[in-house]
Amino acid sequence: MKETDKRTNTEPEFITIVEGPQPEFVSHEETWALSLLEGHAYIGTDRCQLRTFNGAAMVERCRTAWAEGRPVLLDYPNRFGLRRHIEIIAARYHEVEQGPLLLLWVRSPASADDD
Repeated sequence: MKETDKRTNTEPEFITIVEGPQPEFVSHEETWALSLLEGHAYIGTDRCQLRTFNGAAMVERCRTAWAEGRPVLLDYPNRFGLRRHIEIIAARYHEVEQGPLLLLWVRSPASADDD
């Protein structure tokens, strides 16, 4: 394996939305998510829902990265088609009547003016 192929402990894992609209980030009432970001300053969290073909594998990728101490980032297009990244702090996958659904809890976007 080449030296450039080796991951460092800080290289993020990316969950990428290849096509489609910008995800809708919504506030939520789940206080447990705030405990994942405890610190000296308040850091808000939002949630988004995504359709996926293999949500179980995506959740496993997140768990592996977190176990290795690496961040997980959602890579998505904003409404202008520009790529944006936001940190995923928790993930869950489940089947609903309409099909597979991936739930992601993320750090709140710093500024809505960005998009």
